[in-house]
Amino acid sequence: MDYLVLLYYCYSPIDDVEAFREEHHRLCLALNLRGRIIVAHEGLNGTVSGLVADCEEYMRVVKADPRFAALEFKVDEAPEHTFQKLHVRVKPEIVHSSLHHVKPHEKTGQHVSPQEFKELKDRDDVVLVDVRSDYEYNVGRFKNAVTLDIENFRDFPERVERLREFKDKKIVTYCTGGVKCEKASAYLLEQGFENVYQLHGGIIKYGLETGGEDFDGKCYVFDNRVTVDVNRINPTVISQCYHCGTPSDRMVNCANPHCNAHVAMCETCGQQLDGACSVTCREHPEKRPYDGTGAYPKSSNNYNPVQGLLSYRPPVAG
Repeated sequence: MDYLVLLYYCYSPIDDVEAFREEHHRLCLALNLRGRIIVAHEGLNGTVSGLVADCEEYMRVVKADPRFAALEFKVDEAPEHTFQKLHVRVKPEIVHSSLHHVKPHEKTGQHVSPQEFKELKDRDDVVLVDVRSDYEYNVGRFKNAVTLDIENFRDFPERVERLREFKDKKIVTYCTGGVKCEKASAYLLEQGFENVYQLHGGIIKYGLETGGEDFDGKCYVFDNRVTVDVNRINPTVISQCYHCGTPSDRMVNCANPHCNAHVAMCETCGQQLDGACSVTCREHPEKRPYDGTGAYPKSSNNYNPVQGLLSYRPPVAG
């Protein structure tokens, strides 16, 4: 395929976040990348798409920065861009949480490789904990994993007490790419849990390196693909159509922009409800036109990513 999708993060202090954001934005523009990148004092988090050569140059430049030398990219192929546009933003955290005091670059749960995770996951003394949101784990999760009924990662600290019954076991957290696990596992250690581990590189890396065995369903991703296949060994469908209950891993956003629920919906119900999750949403006066995909990428709204930026030339190799 002609394009790559890069998923990455790195907890490493950035002093002047505004200056870094400006420089990084120029780099992405020069390489014709699209996606969403978050810059914060605690580090860098992003997912971008671009032509193979452009993505390879981006990875080279990022890893040449000593602050991000340890950063690992999860790399997937795609037939085209998986984003409509580019945003590089400064935010308080690289993943929204209520754990501002936690510093994963100083202390976090022990990383286990995808192969180590595969060997650990079925042991009696191990419990897998999914730290993602409900709409993510409803479409795909590891067999026998504990889910915490959270709508947003910032709710994680409120659910930790549910894990006390597993305090004598090895707790292994996992998420899409690993960024949430860094803070989740660090917080568990802070709360007195002793045997805390995390899947290094998340679900995506596990699928790429092991074939994804025992990951049921699909993995929710935050780009135009919505979900991706992970399991090439024993795949199954675990989600059900939100409306009729038949097995379906076809994820849509409700066509009513005031609802915009992320739900699984079969093609038949999608057509009958014109992309809405209910009759009420179908009748909403501001319902968006349904094109059969259930995806509604934001329009550019005259967004000009070049405005105010000087020309940029990436550093030369060597």
